Amino acid sequence: MDRVISLSNTLWWIIELSEFLRLPRKARFRRGIVCGRRVIEFTRYLGQGRLIFPAMTLKQFQVDAFASRPFEGNPAAVCPLARWLSDERLQAIAAENNLSETAFLVPDGDSFQLRWFTPRSEVDLCGHATLATAHVLFEELGYGEPSINFNTRSGRLTVERLDGALVMDFPAQPPEPCDAPEVLIEGLGVKPVAVLAADDYIVVVESEAAVRSVQPNHALLSEIDLRGAIVTAAGNDVDFVSRFFAPALGVPEDPVTGSAHCELAPYWADQLGKNRMTARQLSARSGEVICELRGDRVVLTGQAVTVMRTEWLIDL
Repeated sequence: MDRVISLSNTLWWIIELSEFLRLPRKARFRRGIVCGRRVIEFTRYLGQGRLIFPAMTLKQFQVDAFASRPFEGNPAAVCPLARWLSDERLQAIAAENNLSETAFLVPDGDSFQLRWFTPRSEVDLCGHATLATAHVLFEELGYGEPSINFNTRSGRLTVERLDGALVMDFPAQPPEPCDAPEVLIEGLGVKPVAVLAADDYIVVVESEAAVRSVQPNHALLSEIDLRGAIVTAAGNDVDFVSRFFAPALGVPEDPVTGSAHCELAPYWADQLGKNRMTARQLSARSGEVICELRGDRVVLTGQAVTVMRTEWLIDL
């Protein structure tokens, strides 16, 4: 299907050029032929007076966030777009990826609009996919400014590059004590020290060992009335540890959940009497997050690594 020519297609050409320059010299010749054919095709359309553009392919990057090497942290897909696709198509792409999050971004003046989708639905905030998106802009697409602003459902989020890491400024979400739903406790199979709620239920248990030993009943946890369930305790060699479960969103257990630390950081800052903390999420892949509570904001610091560059072969 043809598309109307738009200045936003510039983003597509930037991605093409950045990938072309990464190729070895011998490989550039073959890629150059492909790009040349596209330019010829484009010129032919203009010569016919048809202000249209052939349907472009969709570039995608897969990034391990909160990780310093592949196969750790939390994987996220990142899709830079020239303009928004339909919500149905965005959701279909996320479902096909079947990762905990797929991030989509569109240029918006001097910033970017950013949205996140699980395999089942769009969400209001995702830390690791934001980290992955900033990594793609800085490391894959040559974004030259020291910080990036994202306009999202949760307001403006800022990510800056500092000393080899990415620093994210997110809104704090202090949890409040609450009555524990029976399905939550049965679904986790734990004896809680305390139960609190914000976007998720936070279940505090007595030790790191208790967090590690949780064997969740995902069918029961899918019935809770909040986004997900966090199990947490003080850590042995870090300030606190946690695990995160959100089966209702198609995420049985999330490897490393940045947004959960916007809830955990205020709680543990109060419990430990300190604002800067090191946290570890005890999933099978594991990952560490440096958290700092700054008033009504939480600053999360982590690293990321690109593990895959792909291209969607679909009609957009």
